[in-house]
Amino acid sequence: MHESGEDYIETIYLLKKKNGSVRSIDVANELNFSRPSVSRAVGILKEDGFITVEEGGELELTEAGLKKAKSVYERHTNLTKFLMLTAGVNEEIAENDACRIEHIISPETFKGIKKFVKEHKDELG
Repeated sequence: MHESGEDYIETIYLLKKKNGSVRSIDVANELNFSRPSVSRAVGILKEDGFITVEEGGELELTEAGLKKAKSVYERHTNLTKFLMLTAGVNEEIAENDACRIEHIISPETFKGIKKFVKEHKDELG
């Protein structure tokens, strides 16, 4: 899956957790993307089996979509914490950088970062 697909899946996951339901317009507003861009992405994610579009336009993650979304979100949150701990940057900077890194990091490196964050979680307060 490409970086943009991961961003869409993660956004759908987070909006669903926050609001209980999510539609394409919610994703467009959250990501500040045009409706046609989101519509195209939704079509691709649907074709690839990551989401379904229910009656009324509600987006639902499939089992594969939920698994992928949780994986992306886990990378994002752990990388954010790691950058705050090791680089001493504020949360906003860490979030922005984590969003870029989460798509390219190797599983081996992420495993080490996840272990480091777990061992140092008390330092974040």
